[in-house]
Amino acid sequence: MTAYKSDFLRVLSERGFIHQVSEPEALDALASKKCVTAYIGFDCTAASLHVGSLLPIMMLHWMQQTGHRPIALMGGGTTRVGDPSGKDESRRILTDEMINENLRGIRTIFSKFLKFGDSGNDAIMANNADWLNGLNYIDFLRDVGKHFSVNRMLSFDSVKLRLERQHELSFLEFNYMILQAYDFVELHKRTGCVLQMGGSDQWGNIINGIELGRRMMNAQMFALTSPLITTTSGAKMGKTAAGAVWLNADLVSPYDYWQYWRNTEDGDVTRFLKLFTTLPLDEIARLSALRGQDINDAKKVLATEATALIHGRDAAQLAEETARKTFEEGEFAEALPTIEFPKSTLESGFGVLTAATQAGLVSSTGEARRQIKSGGLRVNDANVTDEKLQLTPRDLTPDGVIKLSLGKKRHVLMKPV
Repeated sequence: MTAYKSDFLRVLSERGFIHQVSEPEALDALASKKCVTAYIGFDCTAASLHVGSLLPIMMLHWMQQTGHRPIALMGGGTTRVGDPSGKDESRRILTDEMINENLRGIRTIFSKFLKFGDSGNDAIMANNADWLNGLNYIDFLRDVGKHFSVNRMLSFDSVKLRLERQHELSFLEFNYMILQAYDFVELHKRTGCVLQMGGSDQWGNIINGIELGRRMMNAQMFALTSPLITTTSGAKMGKTAAGAVWLNADLVSPYDYWQYWRNTEDGDVTRFLKLFTTLPLDEIARLSALRGQDINDAKKVLATEATALIHGRDAAQLAEETARKTFEEGEFAEALPTIEFPKSTLESGFGVLTAATQAGLVSSTGEARRQIKSGGLRVNDANVTDEKLQLTPRDLTPDGVIKLSLGKKRHVLMKPV
């Protein structure tokens, strides 16, 4: 591990955020002497960010905590194009109205991690639609496009891999890397931004921006990328059988969010405590030393701390207490996620496969069938053995709900209304 002098790079390095840095000595020296402005871009393809976006958000958080100025760049303009990096097919084209609606949902997340304002190292929220949407195409090609070699653009992984697999790459997507590079130059002009951060798959795009800044303004700019996070078993971060783990509470409840972190694989606990909580490193070292069944205590701390950052300390502690009552005392807990459905559905018979899917415990009825065969699906704590089981009013508990469970840790209450 490189011994950095600046608090900024030292903290990111110690907590596992750094994969690659351009000119690390120069960036370290600059960050030791003055307030550095850096940005990370977030496209607006959904109404919420998911857990996969947490790592870059935490990078911006630690940047501000160590005295520097972060920019959260909303991709109101680039979302209209779509980043081809790591994708085999074109992104669905969204209307401006859909993009703006998504922006409103995403913005609320950042205020939980960053302090915004107009002084010192207060964070900035920018939107690249402000400069991209009004570009004159001919002027842009003349002033910016002339600095890009098509030969070199074809060599970047985001383009090369798509072409090697013989998957179509639209001219629209081919322009994405030019627009991203221009974002970096524009933010440098407007705010003095000298650093772009992102996932390791963004390295080529960020280097493009550095070179464009040097050619257009003779500016020294830097790149810093983080490792792409997968779980110990190789699963993609932020995905479950029921879908993406969204950060907005109206899409994933605080209880389900807590459970997601509680279910962390043993081999990921230390790494995730460093990346996704603000606990001091000495406390993380203490938790990392736990072995056997005691590692579950570290997972509960991870779940509560990660949930508190997004949903607040009260919601995190309520989720933890709900889990304790449900799993340790065998009680129903009012704070378990509750899914409402029409009472008439229950009266005519509600198929357990459909119920499990609607409850979000599985992603499809096929997955529900597989869970039943392996003994993983339960109704009111009783194993389901018949995939044709119909839930009826007789299955209602005295509380007027039906408890569906997947494994030992995921529970949903189905409530007829």
